[in-house]
Amino acid sequence: MQSTMMDVPLSLNHLLERAGTLFANNEIVSRLPDKSLRSHSYGEYHRRTRRLAAALQKLGLKKGDRVATLAWNHHAHLECYFGIPAAGGVMHTLNLRLAPDEIGWIAGDAEDRFLVVDDILLPLYRQFAAKHAFEKVIVFPFSGAPVDTSGGHLDYEALLADADGDGFVYAAHDENDPVAMCYTSGTTGRPKGVVYSHRSTVLHTFIGCLTDHWGLRSTDSLMPVTPMFHANSWGLPYAAVMLGIRMVFPGPHLHPDDLLDLMQLEPPTLALGVPTIWMGLIQAYDRSLVEQPGRWKLPTGMRSLVGGAAVPEALIRAFAKHGIWIIQGWGMTETSPIATVSYPRAEVQALGDDERFRRAAMAGIPVPLVDVRIRADDGNDAPWDGKTVGEIQVRGPFITGSYHRVPPSEDKFTDDGWLRTGDVAAMDELGFVRITDRTKDLIKSGGEWISSVDLENALMAHPSIAEAAVIAIPDAKWSERPLACIVWKPGAAIAPADVADALGKHLLGHGFVKWQLPDRYEVIDGVPRTSTGKFWKLKLRERFPR
Repeated sequence: MQSTMMDVPLSLNHLLERAGTLFANNEIVSRLPDKSLRSHSYGEYHRRTRRLAAALQKLGLKKGDRVATLAWNHHAHLECYFGIPAAGGVMHTLNLRLAPDEIGWIAGDAEDRFLVVDDILLPLYRQFAAKHAFEKVIVFPFSGAPVDTSGGHLDYEALLADADGDGFVYAAHDENDPVAMCYTSGTTGRPKGVVYSHRSTVLHTFIGCLTDHWGLRSTDSLMPVTPMFHANSWGLPYAAVMLGIRMVFPGPHLHPDDLLDLMQLEPPTLALGVPTIWMGLIQAYDRSLVEQPGRWKLPTGMRSLVGGAAVPEALIRAFAKHGIWIIQGWGMTETSPIATVSYPRAEVQALGDDERFRRAAMAGIPVPLVDVRIRADDGNDAPWDGKTVGEIQVRGPFITGSYHRVPPSEDKFTDDGWLRTGDVAAMDELGFVRITDRTKDLIKSGGEWISSVDLENALMAHPSIAEAAVIAIPDAKWSERPLACIVWKPGAAIAPADVADALGKHLLGHGFVKWQLPDRYEVIDGVPRTSTGKFWKLKLRERFPR
């Protein structure tokens, strides 16, 4: 017997048409460089996106051509998310926080043909323009100033005005054709391009909209603080368009004070960002309660999707006190990116608040369609006992199986087709994954492993510590020992002579034993971060080599 179902390919174009047809009056709000707000309806967004696709084809875009974006989070960047694939192209988001030379190298490796760039980012573009020659540079007038076209640049708005969106015909495609490309962070080598298809993106979007995941619904107001150049803002823009959800883009204004100001104007029900964003935000809010009472009010009942690095339990508790629940997700560029989500399972709800918070600080359970295994050092799967650690390996329909222009690597993919993530974790009896470290960040002392992540989370639970990062330093006797780099909260500090004793007692109270405690504590002004907001321990190892 054969299936009699229609053979209709999965396509982003369907999501775009759905938004324009069903949700034409729903709103997309963008914060501009001058901090004013601009609003577009989904109906207007639909028309503009089709015009963008028509304009790109008129410029000569061919199927599979890469179109790079160098832009903040705003409505025009969202138009690129759907307009470039609608024309048959592949959207490639360039990370504006990277060094110019690296951006240029990535654009060249991707063989980007066109570039869409915010006018306020033209100074950055000029710093790497010599590294890769784009055929066309299309400037979006984000600031509102006229675009200077005398040097050959094209005006984004003028292109849309001249395009025939009504007569536009979507480029023919297969569901496995590429729609987007993101590059890995490259912290251990050259960045590598990960290519997403119509199929993988739609499936990731469907899974993300489940109740026990992002839990998106039409009544939500979504604030994507995660950059749209960081793993496609974790896929949330696609889901928002599919459901016609109101979106509030913060533009370039990501300082905690700016985000809190925006939340007063446009209260979100769901916001997303890396842990460092929310650490800064809750610290700013708590200070305001003393220094400027009444200036801000946190949106009660808001959910916050946090990922990109381990989320300390102390941070989850800090927001919960204000009626905001943090949902932790784990993944990587190669996994589209969400592969596990820590939602409160029914079995956990009955175990009390302490257990609920403990599980919330884990990476969560595998999402549907994604298989996860923990491969121990002996080559066997680790038992689900919550203790035995090994490397996380994943497979699924939105997990990459190769990299752009990179030959298959034996050390990245297993012989039986699983992606080796480089993250070390344990899995418990309920399927909750607890990340213990990156492979390169584990500390091996006297033959025993120490988790830098566990130490960091415990240290950041101390009332005087804003941030903490733990690295390994060489030791003649034990091979490696932990060194903790700590950042005090404003106005809070421990006398230098008392730091080791006070923090040692604190860690012992959090379940550590004496041999696991850091041998040294270094007070620093701030933990260095990668372009995606993660702690950049490489810089700390360079600063404290021994």
